[in-house]
Amino acid sequence: MPNILTAIDSGKFAHKEERISKCKALELFDTGEIDKGEPGSFSSLAHIHEKLFEDIYDFAGKMRTEDISKGDFRFASALYLEESVSEVEALSQSTFDEIIKKYVEMNIVHPFREGNGRSMRLWLDQILKAELGLVVDCDRVSKDDYLHAMEHSPISEVEISCLLKESLTGKIDDRDVYMDGIDASFAFEGYNTFKTKELD
Repeated sequence: MPNILTAIDSGKFAHKEERISKCKALELFDTGEIDKGEPGSFSSLAHIHEKLFEDIYDFAGKMRTEDISKGDFRFASALYLEESVSEVEALSQSTFDEIIKKYVEMNIVHPFREGNGRSMRLWLDQILKAELGLVVDCDRVSKDDYLHAMEHSPISEVEISCLLKESLTGKIDDRDVYMDGIDASFAFEGYNTFKTKELD
């Protein structure tokens, strides 16, 4: 299926993107692909991004080649992106605090043009599941608290670490927890038109 960037007008794009990428996120869980690859590697993150957005963006799974920013914050320079990604990839991930630091650092890098947050939250769960037998129940995380904590995370990971630690669950294979988490994760980025269970 070709990407939909040129197939529809911008007014309908967000709804199409949400529907397709949520279906793809569920497919990752149902096929077991979410557990494949090396947790914490960029190749694993790129695979998640590609699967979520392969029918939407022609750059799905590919490192960006341009500089991007959000508000006043500029993410890692495209000129040094490969080096920055390699440095994050090499970070230790044996404890919860190390995993959150790795997550925060990859967010600062922001390797893709779009879809970083949604991809990286699945990547975070992949690492937590492999290393600690836990995942974040995003449905228990306040959107405002999360966005505030992530905004401050380049200065200190303490706030986001405390917030996510309170929302950890051992229900790593619970499909309902996963679907509710997808809805909450997408809502962090403003995508809240469809419930994943309705698309099942």
